[in-house]
Amino acid sequence: MEGGDRRTEIVAGSQQERIVEPFLGGFDMALIRPLSRSVRLNGFATCMRLEQVYWNILGRMAEDNCCSVGALLSRVDREVHLRHGGVKNFSGLVRVVCVVNGLRDSPGINGGGCH
Repeated sequence: MEGGDRRTEIVAGSQQERIVEPFLGGFDMALIRPLSRSVRLNGFATCMRLEQVYWNILGRMAEDNCCSVGALLSRVDREVHLRHGGVKNFSGLVRVVCVVNGLRDSPGINGGGCH
């Protein structure tokens, strides 16, 4: 549809239209480029392939935690093994961790949103 995807939401009994615009002003297509990096997860060398945007988010998360990206990923790996016995798709887990971290303080998460 021209002008973006239009969706209708019902908010507190009223109907509102919202426009979903996937390409915000200044969208950088380089963020979708997948990059492979060697990382050590709890002492084991491995290679991870993630889109640039996720490496950027991981870098900020590591900075916030005063550690390296490798140390951050090792913690995620260790926690998923301790809590859930591991995961088949570690890269997928890392992507979701990045998204959840970004949404954590956003309005709209946990019942918030547009009114």
